[in-house]
Amino acid sequence: MCTRALASLAALLLATPATARVWRVCNGSSHPCPPGTAFKTISSAVLRAGPGDWVLVWPGVYHEKGGAEAGVLITTPNVHVRGLDRNLVVVDGSNGTAATPCPADPALQDLTPRNGIEVFKVSGTSVENLTVCNYLSSTSGEAGNEIWWNGGDGSGRIGMGSYLGSYLTATSMFYAGPNAPMAQYGIFASNAAGPGSITNSYASNMGDAAFYVGACPDCNAVVSHVHAQNSALAYSGTNSGGHLRIEDSEWDLNKTGIIPNSLNNDDAPPPQSGLCPSGTGSCTFIQRNYVHDNNNPNVPAFGIAGEAPVGAGIEISGGMFDTVVNNRVENQGAWGIVVHDFPDTETPPPVSHCQGGIQQGPVCLFNAEGNLVLQNQLANNGFFGNPTNGDLANGSTSNPKNCFDGNTDPAGLTSDPPDIESSSVDGPPCDAPGPGDSGALSAQLACAAGITPCPPGSSYPQPTQVRMLPLARQTPMPDPCQGVPPNPWCPYTGPRS
Repeated sequence: MCTRALASLAALLLATPATARVWRVCNGSSHPCPPGTAFKTISSAVLRAGPGDWVLVWPGVYHEKGGAEAGVLITTPNVHVRGLDRNLVVVDGSNGTAATPCPADPALQDLTPRNGIEVFKVSGTSVENLTVCNYLSSTSGEAGNEIWWNGGDGSGRIGMGSYLGSYLTATSMFYAGPNAPMAQYGIFASNAAGPGSITNSYASNMGDAAFYVGACPDCNAVVSHVHAQNSALAYSGTNSGGHLRIEDSEWDLNKTGIIPNSLNNDDAPPPQSGLCPSGTGSCTFIQRNYVHDNNNPNVPAFGIAGEAPVGAGIEISGGMFDTVVNNRVENQGAWGIVVHDFPDTETPPPVSHCQGGIQQGPVCLFNAEGNLVLQNQLANNGFFGNPTNGDLANGSTSNPKNCFDGNTDPAGLTSDPPDIESSSVDGPPCDAPGPGDSGALSAQLACAAGITPCPPGSSYPQPTQVRMLPLARQTPMPDPCQGVPPNPWCPYTGPRS
């Protein structure tokens, strides 16, 4: 989805009908409320809003707990929630104070499993220019999603169309251990057919993924100009593909970087496939990203996300027909870009039936095939020094092969198998079968993930103490009143970060 298409999507979603109203929210927690305030909570304004209406939020800290499922639950289509300053409008799931939002202190947490802002099965919504933090999961991993467009989690069906998120920040300062409540996902879209757009946003300190797009065979979505840090996974895309772009973004200081993946789980139906709906060619592009220094074992981690291999920049795990092109991948201790099959050993829910995989007893094997890794710029990867570590690696013997071509490293391209771009290995022609790895790669991946003991002579960084990354100021929306119907708060002249 190009820049022009993104602008068209924003214009379409934010088109204001003549009957649209603007509901204004201010609680005076950190800045005095201006004239024209109608509500003290975002959740109460959202309940009042009709299709096409806007909810404007004045700077303040909002401890939103509008319901058992979410602090703010949006169930009306075409509702637009926008903060007037990204850094000063804070939706905080804790029991802290406005003076110290997003606290780390265990005594100030609300341990009720709850999502932050959740859009449930309605299309045409937008959430923009605000921060959400410290909404926590149960000990079994339920809830704890800071901003979520939920088209029907666990249903195996598409239940939502278009959505837009921009100038968002999602984080948590609280972590008490791998079996305690934690923030799971930062900015999250699932079971949505799009068109969807997540742009100019930041997420950190997540036990699963900072950014996530999943459960959509043809997602019609773009994630662009975002930044992910200090999470188990920078980006995860379970069973997501078709028209999908992950682009022009930075991913660093996570355990693992960008990881499209196939799983036989409740994000059904699998597999993760970038194949165009027409059945030919790839429509999923991971492009023009800066992926670096994702070697951090001391991040929050939960469940299968915590078993991702430390030190991988871009990892395609059982995914198919993705195009990884023109990314800059640097300072990855294990692998710059690695592609491999994935044997899913989890017990599947009733909604998932190993579609696209191979059932081998209790295991659903997803083969990685038809992926294109082209013209990426790599540097200083593989410095953990274990067998198979380097710029590029392929662990699949698929047909069509996972194809590598035009990738560069100023110090010389390193790969497993060696000489990966030659025609006799995994270089063009791309429609031929490939030999893949000798078998050492799968052992190293399992070792790096902490799933199995490391082979003799191998070692990867081990977790010692999780450290939460402090929240830094993020660039706010230049004009928070752009596109908003006339109202007493626009043009905006209030507090700015």
